[in-house]
Amino acid sequence: MESRRRTVGELVRERWGDHRPGLWFEGRVISHHQVAEGAAARAALLAELLPPGAEPHVGVLLDNTPEYPQWLGAAALAGAAVAGINPTRRGPELARDIRHTECRVLVTERAHLPLLDGLELPGLHVLVTDTDAYAELLKAYEGARPDDGGACPDSRFLLLFTSGSTGAPKAAICTQGRIAAAGRSLVDHFGVRADDTHYICMPMFHGNAVIADWAPALAAGAGIALRRRFSASGFLPDVRACGATYFTYVGRAVQYLLATPARPDDRDNPLRLGFGTEAGAVDAAAFEKRFGVRLVEGYGSSEGGAAIQRTPGTPAGAIGRAAPADDLAVLDPDTRRECPPAVFAGDGRLLNGADAIGELVNRGAGLFEGYWRNPGAEAARRRGASPGPEEAGAGHGGAERKGEAGGAGKGNGEAGEGWYWTGDLFYRDADGFLYFAGRADDRLRVDSENLAAAMIENILARYEDAAAVAVYAVPDPVAGDQVMATLALKDGARFGPSPFAAFLRAQPDLGTKMAPRFLRLVERMPVTATNKIHRVALRREGFHCADPVWWRPPGEETYRRLTAADVAGLVAQYRAHGREELLTR
Repeated sequence: MESRRRTVGELVRERWGDHRPGLWFEGRVISHHQVAEGAAARAALLAELLPPGAEPHVGVLLDNTPEYPQWLGAAALAGAAVAGINPTRRGPELARDIRHTECRVLVTERAHLPLLDGLELPGLHVLVTDTDAYAELLKAYEGARPDDGGACPDSRFLLLFTSGSTGAPKAAICTQGRIAAAGRSLVDHFGVRADDTHYICMPMFHGNAVIADWAPALAAGAGIALRRRFSASGFLPDVRACGATYFTYVGRAVQYLLATPARPDDRDNPLRLGFGTEAGAVDAAAFEKRFGVRLVEGYGSSEGGAAIQRTPGTPAGAIGRAAPADDLAVLDPDTRRECPPAVFAGDGRLLNGADAIGELVNRGAGLFEGYWRNPGAEAARRRGASPGPEEAGAGHGGAERKGEAGGAGKGNGEAGEGWYWTGDLFYRDADGFLYFAGRADDRLRVDSENLAAAMIENILARYEDAAAVAVYAVPDPVAGDQVMATLALKDGARFGPSPFAAFLRAQPDLGTKMAPRFLRLVERMPVTATNKIHRVALRREGFHCADPVWWRPPGEETYRRLTAADVAGLVAQYRAHGREELLTR
């Protein structure tokens, strides 16, 4: 077991002289040495381009092309940091991300150049990778050899934008030491070998692809295979072509793979493992049955403030137990006291969700390294021992999912200064296993009862015609929230209000306040660039949308189409109680 903290730059240099296949991309293969050689050339170029005294930050606005890992390696060698720029951002928001991270160099490609038109980005040097001018520029640095550029384990390496639901994204700082250690940890945990191939189909501006896919491959000396953008139909052909043994996923990627037409040879693939988040127990089981590949659900974040590891004996539906360095507790966000253990029925149903579900808090040291130029967001992660007057009673849905902070103190049942509040909802069983229950900002308050959207989603996912489900809050005309769900049906399925209502009545763990008041039907679930459900857009539109909406009026058990007259009547109710403005929140 290594005790010395390593850098990502060291791991890049170790591939120098390694002429095994190292990177697959669109039918082309280059060796590990060629990847390291390319990183060294780009590191030398970057050193020339960065103005004296400027922050050593390079923005990368690329799809998953070979340039992306080479620029990651270049930054590691040069002692610089990569800010992954999300290509789904537009206009002033995109410009804000680039300016906020103080990038003086931006690496992009011709397909993304129009995104920069008209933006105010003074002093920014733009490199366009798929041009003759870029190729000529790199020729001058072809003989460069990799050195450490003065980097150390505490050198900034990544500025990863979090996908918070409110406000501007925050750039989480990740040092070389943390990313190198994370890669090594996953190598040890999953037994990654040098002859493995990691398939990277999630976007590399996101922490999942870099921390959970690229970093362990680099640490083990394994190869990587890149897909420009995730494609459900292209997944198996890619995996077979490059011999991929491992992949990562986030959000609804697994559902999209399951929605592709089944074939008799689906299990004929070299994959050994998939690692990610938010697949859900039902889809994970279906994926393993169809493709013969085990999915391991994990928990972590770009910020590094808390981690949960799956261990032998982890019950079905649980994520796992706290990682060795963490002291994790599930706390009531209002009282900041520890929630009681979960109580289960014989069939596994959670019986005391209202009491057992709380926010996951790390009372241990944690690995949070801060946000770039955002002390307010950092302070919000390091909450104090008792709620202040503005915080008291605000825990049922107003919390933004921010970064993570470590602190000191252990297990007296009350929150301490410096503890890390994840912004995620969990419950814990009597044996200490932790179960994910959703995001804090996905919590609903219906008739004075707190509900977790993820719990309701897990129930609705059993509906046989459901391809994807999202549950979220819409405001109640009087107080609190009402439950709204968006449902994407499987190909060829038709929605029947009576069968759906019968399905709900048959679910033994669907509480009396969990049944959706409104049900929106979509052909395809709206998602973010990282394949997570776009809940912000769904909440904002509510039942004011172009898609068909069914609803269950108060006192009724069956669903009927929501009409323009119904909407007008509802708006009048909101207006009468002074809550009309909440319809556009």
